[in-house]
Amino acid sequence: MKIVMPENANRIIHTLQDAGYEAYIVGGCVRDAILGRVPGDWDITTSAKPEEVKALFRRTIDTGIEHGTVTVMFDKEGYEVTTYRVDGKYEDHRRPTSVTFTASLIEDMKRRDFTINAMAYNETEGVIDHFGGMEDLEKKVIRCVGEPKERFDEDALRILRALRFSAQLDFSIDEKTQEAIRNQAVFLKDISAERIHVELTKLLTSRHPERLRTAYELGVTKIVLPEFDAMMETEQNNKHHMYNVGEHTLRVVQVVPSTEALRWAALLHDVAKPVTKTTDETGDHFYRHNVVGMDMANQILRRLKFDNVTIAKIKKLVQWHDYGIGETPSLRSFRKSLSKMGADLFDDYMSLKRADTLAQSDYMRGEKLESLAVLQGYYEEIISKQQCLSVKDLAIDGKDLIALGMKPGKDMGEMLQYLLEAVLDEPGLNTVETLSEIVKGKIS
Repeated sequence: MKIVMPENANRIIHTLQDAGYEAYIVGGCVRDAILGRVPGDWDITTSAKPEEVKALFRRTIDTGIEHGTVTVMFDKEGYEVTTYRVDGKYEDHRRPTSVTFTASLIEDMKRRDFTINAMAYNETEGVIDHFGGMEDLEKKVIRCVGEPKERFDEDALRILRALRFSAQLDFSIDEKTQEAIRNQAVFLKDISAERIHVELTKLLTSRHPERLRTAYELGVTKIVLPEFDAMMETEQNNKHHMYNVGEHTLRVVQVVPSTEALRWAALLHDVAKPVTKTTDETGDHFYRHNVVGMDMANQILRRLKFDNVTIAKIKKLVQWHDYGIGETPSLRSFRKSLSKMGADLFDDYMSLKRADTLAQSDYMRGEKLESLAVLQGYYEEIISKQQCLSVKDLAIDGKDLIALGMKPGKDMGEMLQYLLEAVLDEPGLNTVETLSEIVKGKIS
């Protein structure tokens, strides 16, 4: 099999070989190239020690030299070149306390996580595969190199990586590897929130985010996202639903576009249902679950170290996802709601609402979708007519208010808000002349 690699990656390999060293592209790039996917990075492994690599290339960066990694630069393009190594003892289920360089490629490969990531390649020798990676690619299986227990003892993050690769590649997880995940998921408590955030997001934004169900079945979400376990264990016995909260949620996540904020909003839109559930003679109810859910989403996302901008967007989507339930609002009330929601959020709101509706029972589904179509029509009318939705869209601003006799301060802010409310009620009022007359009448 021939893999076409970037010219500069090939150049590094040939430079190292010409100097008497072994060198290969390694890991994920080999896997992806064989699968016909576009590799994100082209990592290189070599028998040359870091100082020997540095001596061969004009520009290098010591990105992880204590672990044998040097980045070779060509203009602004960098390639990580790592010396064959054997890891020392792991004491924190994440990183080795030391590494020892080795002259053996196979010894280096033994420390890698999964067979499909433990293959190397160069043009001279082709694919080097000591652990059955090619066979596992053909079988579409995620399997640990060697003993799964040892691999997860070394680095518990590999548990989430197994689930993430399963979702990204649509592969199953080998039974022995699954057993080790189930037994050692507790070690994920030693992994940083930032790393858990990254892996969960990659899983959720993959082609198969429903593989989060496997994470639940193997006891992983119990450690990293216990709120999802509660969702999977909460029934929804009412005419609007046919799945429990968790299964409904997975179907919503599958349907929405695969952006980070939207997939997480889909995951968390009903997160408060387990804690707001009440039951009467008509079935189960979840009053104010969107409001409570907004606070719960905030806690979860902060725990996982999301940035403030993404948190704010997800919280708003969780808060507003139930808007439009029941009687379709009027254009006037919709305009006011859109002002509070933010017009920039409307497309994501609609994606979430449609997915939420399609993941419910078929009870009143047609009516719900018709209501969404009305809201879409309202939105398009407001945007096409460039109607005012925020203070900055008003025909007058603070400078105009000063010119009309107002002093800067709290009263000015309140006046602008008063004018916005008036214009949201009646868009035709948004002219300089009309708003100026309203101001004069208020301050006279």
